[in-house]
Amino acid sequence: MLDEFQVVLHSSDSIAPVGVLHPLKFHLERKASSSLSGNDKTNDLCRENISIFEVQDENPQECKAPCLQEDLKLILGQIELQLLGCGFGWEHVLYIHLYISDMNQFTLANETYVRFITQDKCTFGVPSRSTIELPLIQVGLGTAYIEVLVANDQSKRALHVQSISCWAPSCIGPYSQATLHKKILHMAGQLGLDPPTMTLSGGGPTAELEQALQNSEAIAKCFNCSISTSAILFVVYCSTNIPSDERPKIHDKLDTFVKQIKLSHLDKGSKPEVLDPIFLYVLVPDLPKRALVEVKPILYVPETTETTEETLHDLSGIRAPSYYGFQPADWHDSCIQKCVIHGKICAVVLSITSAVALKVCSDSMNADWSNGNHQNSLTEGQMKKISRFCIYILDKIVIENDFSWKDTMSLRLYFQPNLHVPMETLSGLFTDAFKELDHMSDSAKVGGKPIFNLVPALGSGRSAACTEDIITCELFARKS
Repeated sequence: MLDEFQVVLHSSDSIAPVGVLHPLKFHLERKASSSLSGNDKTNDLCRENISIFEVQDENPQECKAPCLQEDLKLILGQIELQLLGCGFGWEHVLYIHLYISDMNQFTLANETYVRFITQDKCTFGVPSRSTIELPLIQVGLGTAYIEVLVANDQSKRALHVQSISCWAPSCIGPYSQATLHKKILHMAGQLGLDPPTMTLSGGGPTAELEQALQNSEAIAKCFNCSISTSAILFVVYCSTNIPSDERPKIHDKLDTFVKQIKLSHLDKGSKPEVLDPIFLYVLVPDLPKRALVEVKPILYVPETTETTEETLHDLSGIRAPSYYGFQPADWHDSCIQKCVIHGKICAVVLSITSAVALKVCSDSMNADWSNGNHQNSLTEGQMKKISRFCIYILDKIVIENDFSWKDTMSLRLYFQPNLHVPMETLSGLFTDAFKELDHMSDSAKVGGKPIFNLVPALGSGRSAACTEDIITCELFARKS
């Protein structure tokens, strides 16, 4: 028992203060025997099997000048009311994507955020989170934009690192480093922070990326898995501060690092089953701590007796109908990345590049497409056709892998703010496309509200060196 002690603070941060307890005087006492209570509070929780869904706000408060705290307060308040209306609370939230218009206001965002989301409200752990600066004001979204992933139960397991350590960076805000729910590990966005010093690794973007991956691997080990074998998807946010000649090296570093970890598992005599992950790179204005890269892995963590094999089952008999006038073509596979675990997970990244758009809209393209600046020359009619093509391809993958749209957990559509078609119009085009799909197919009912979220970014694509997709679709589905 401690009789006297001293608290030595490393950081007096209001969100996550960190310190060391220095014992000055103590004595020993015999430990009394005790037994654990058999009453498990989780037994009283709702066990109804409801699909995870997203809650978001699309109408942040309008201000004559940027007012992040007011926007964020309004949005978080509205989300809280939506959660309560569904019989949920913040304790049911698994993951939060916090998009802000100015990373200089990161501290203010945390101060407002913690008024709503606290450890007291989330007894099973606060949600994991990634915070990104996006060009929100340019597309009329105000200063803050939030996505929330919600579960219908409290079976999640969260890892929160608050103290300074040598194995993983402490959280720089009120969030958990990772949240495991129903075999999916949602990892917070990882920066290239050196855990003992909490400073960014020197040496540029590849050095930061390597440290971020080391941090990700350390967190994965806490859940008895590895980013080299269990990763379904890597989303890598790249700051515009990365020199253009450094960008091609980023994917090479990621690929090399993951392969090295795989080899280390083999050297230790283990032969883990390996998933083939997909990669998405998103170009953004800025990241927390002025980091150059932020990595967000999503992992599949099965029970110890389960296998994680990707789909090798014969699904050749399942053929999705052709909608919107599109027919199967060999070149379609060139714009798709997918990771499918049969009967469990279906993850897809669909990249609509200028070359793909040219093929989709070949009957309406003009001579400008032989030159640059493709996005600024796209008409609303051409974007309508592209939106239908996106839904056609995604529907084809979903159906032919024996999933349905009701299994969808998230569908993000990344676009650049300089797209000639406004965001509101783009949202309407995809909404209408889904309505048409509803009307055409009884077996692929989407129903109700739109299941997608438009995310403005400075660029996106399957390589850090080429983030010039017109539209990038990121779909994640899980069997209930």
